[in-house]
Amino acid sequence: MTEALLVVDYTHDFVAEDGALTCGKPGQAIESKIVELCHSFKEADRVIVFPVDLHFREDPFHPESPLFPPHNIEGTLGRKLYGSLDHFYQENQDAVYWMDKRRYSSFAGTNLDQYLRERHVTTVHIVGVCTDICVLHTAVDAYNLGYQIIIHKDAVASFDPQGHEWALRHFETTLGAILK
Repeated sequence: MTEALLVVDYTHDFVAEDGALTCGKPGQAIESKIVELCHSFKEADRVIVFPVDLHFREDPFHPESPLFPPHNIEGTLGRKLYGSLDHFYQENQDAVYWMDKRRYSSFAGTNLDQYLRERHVTTVHIVGVCTDICVLHTAVDAYNLGYQIIIHKDAVASFDPQGHEWALRHFETTLGAILK
């Protein structure tokens, strides 16, 4: 296996209408593409990773605390995977590596790089939310670690349309990512 799918932060708080830090409609519009990619990677016996943001109630020491409202709090509905992605996960837990993360990047402070290298992964497909925050920081770290990056344009979204467009250009022009 040389390719992995990273589904970044596709949770209730980031996607649902009542989510604490939601992308809303743009995030909901990518649901079927993300699930389709998950099925495709599972059928091909490729690595699938769900890096999921983890926060704790009233954590004044986390650097995001002054920047964003509380979100993806441990043990809440907000941290549950959104929509049919949750159904995919419930039915295919043995095919997915769930990984808690505490920073924007899926690589920062986690074992993701080691997990991927043990499986001989050289290319990461990155999907999820938010294009210009967690997806971006994950892609930058993937680039710095020497991975080939593929961003699925129809499977990333943000609550900031301008940030989304900027990030797509940045992936391609600065990180050498392939946009599909």
